[in-house]
This record gives sequence, structure tokens and C-alpha cells, in this order.
Amino acid sequence: MVIGGNRYDHSELAGAFGDLGTLIPFVVGYITISRLDPQGVLLGFGLLAVLTGLYFRTPMSVQPMKAIATVAVTHPGVVTPGGIFVSAVVTGMFWLGMGLTGAVSWIAAVTARPVVRGITLGLGLSFVLEGVRLMERGWLVAVPGALLTFTLLGRPRLPAMLALLAYGAAMALAMDATLMQDLAALAPRPRLPTIALPPVSWSDVIIGGLMLALPQAALTLGNAVVATADEHNALFPKRPITVRLLAIDHGLMNLLAAPLGGVPMCRGAGGMAGHVRFGARTGGALVILGTILLTVALLLPDSVATLFRLFPLPVLGVVLFFGGMELASSVNGDASPRADRVVMVVTAGIALWNMGAGYVAGLVLYHAEARGLVRL
Repeated sequence: MVIGGNRYDHSELAGAFGDLGTLIPFVVGYITISRLDPQGVLLGFGLLAVLTGLYFRTPMSVQPMKAIATVAVTHPGVVTPGGIFVSAVVTGMFWLGMGLTGAVSWIAAVTARPVVRGITLGLGLSFVLEGVRLMERGWLVAVPGALLTFTLLGRPRLPAMLALLAYGAAMALAMDATLMQDLAALAPRPRLPTIALPPVSWSDVIIGGLMLALPQAALTLGNAVVATADEHNALFPKRPITVRLLAIDHGLMNLLAAPLGGVPMCRGAGGMAGHVRFGARTGGALVILGTILLTVALLLPDSVATLFRLFPLPVLGVVLFFGGMELASSVNGDASPRADRVVMVVTAGIALWNMGAGYVAGLVLYHAEARGLVRL
């Protein structure tokens, strides 16, 4: 079925779950460690996913901002819900300003193609490595899941993702003796969303702005704006987007989600690659995903932790692994000059440690070589 340029079929349904490997771990961390309201978190992701699918009509991902989420869930005594709220507002205002002024377009103009390829390659490899780390937590679960995925990829009659999710749920039920009872005890408890701003102190303002939002900026620029625009336009040339549009998009999405209790969100080339790898070709996948998240947020807001137990970490690792392979394999530098390939590899290598540092290092190296300051 096609509505408004979006497809709604089993392939889009399968592709809708192609970014679960990044979504679920951070959402669980925000809810269980940072003590955020599950309804607000899922409401933000669900609403933005639906709007994304309807507007872009391509499988543009909606992800938690990783640098902010990592600091938030690893420093629960320092980062409060107020600090997370401030980081979302500051991030939204920053990117809205970057887009409206056109500053992001100037930055993108000086960002050479080898640097973008390096960021894309580094991001893909980082997904692969993180997938392997999650798979290491349960090889006996992960290996059959990976083999099942390899076998079914490219067979649209039985999408690999749907089979993998069913396999993961079966493994979760087999390994967790109480999960079936907890699922049977679930009952809808509808709760209307509210706009309830958390208490914000001066400490929250400093932590949210300097400790959370500022370090995230370089990562967002390299991955969520520049690399995502490049990857999107390569995959969907009939629906091109600009970095300026993505910057404004980042501003609006965070300013919209923050008052609802949502967390800082971004786009991502890796997430988009995951959606595409598992079958998504239109924005229908995001509409489907958003509808599911909104349903859970409105009807089962207090049961999120139980439902997420159906997705074992080793299986989420398989999802990340294949999404990373899709992204990394999209990079082609064979026909490029040697200097461009060196810049790409250096950028990718440093990006495995820090995406923002990789972006800056690649940019400096490229322009230094272009001016004859170094020879590659």
C-alpha cells in the first residue's frame, strides 16, 4: 500500500526496526538510570519518527544524541533530568541558529569529500565494533541470529529483521523465567501526555550546556548533518536534502521534544543505513516505528522496561553489526587519488575514537595537503 509517497508493507515494517541497536540501549539507560519518565522519552521519539516519515518520505533515522546520552547515563549523580532538558534546548537553539544563518552551509562547503567518506567509514566500523561487543555478551544467542540474518537478507518474502526479532523474543523468553509472567500481567493504563518542565538549577544550566551540548556539537555536525546529507542524497537522489535543512531540522526536533519530556535527538547516517539494510525504502518505515512508540507511550507507559526485555542485547548487537556493514560498505575510494584515500583512512581511524576529533583532523590534513604543507 502506498500513501503520500510512503510504502506500508512488510518490508517497511522490517526496516522500521533497523535502528533498534542504538535506540533501545540508550532509551533504557535514560529511563532506568537517569530516571526520566518513559512516556516523555517514547513520546518524543514516536512523534518525531512519524513527522520524519511524512515529511522526508525516506528512511531518515531518529536517534538519541550519543555523546549526551553516554555522559547522562554514566554520571547519574551529576546529570539530572533538568540538565538533560537544558542540553536539548541548547542543542535545539544552536542548530536552529546554524541553519537559519547559513553558517552550517559554509562549514559543509569547506568539508572535503574524503573527510565525509572517512566519517562515514569510521561510523560504519564503529557500529560493527559496538555490535560485536554486544554480541560478545551472549555468543550462543548472537551467532545463530547472525547466521539467520545472513541467510534471509535479500529474500523479501521473509524479511530478515522480522525473523531476527522473533528469534530474539524466543531467546528472551527461554532465558528469562519471569518474562512470560510479566508480559501476561501487562494491562493498558492510558495516560495523556503533559507538558511538565523539570526543575532546573544553575548547575543544570552549566552541565547541560557545557558538559552535554557542547561536546555533542562536533559529533552532530560530522555524522548527523554532513555525513547524513551525503549518504541520504546518494541513496535517494530524487529527494535531495541540504545540510542547512538538516540543521534547522535538528533545531526544531529538539525544541519540540524537550517540553514533552523527550531527550536530545539527531539524525544519523548509520541509523539510516540500518533502516535501509533491513528493507526500508520510504518514510513508511518511520511512520510505522513512530506509531508503535506512540502507542506504547500512551497505553503502556509504565511497562516499557518489560517490553524491551524482549530484545536481548546480543540480538541488538546483530542489528548494529549489519547496519554498520551497510554503511561502511557504501564508501568507495578506489578511484580517488592516494592523498584522498589517506585522508579518508586517517579520518575514519580517529573517528573510531571520537567522531568530532576525526572530522577536525581529516579537515586539517586535507587542507594541509592541498596547500603543500604535507605530502601524502
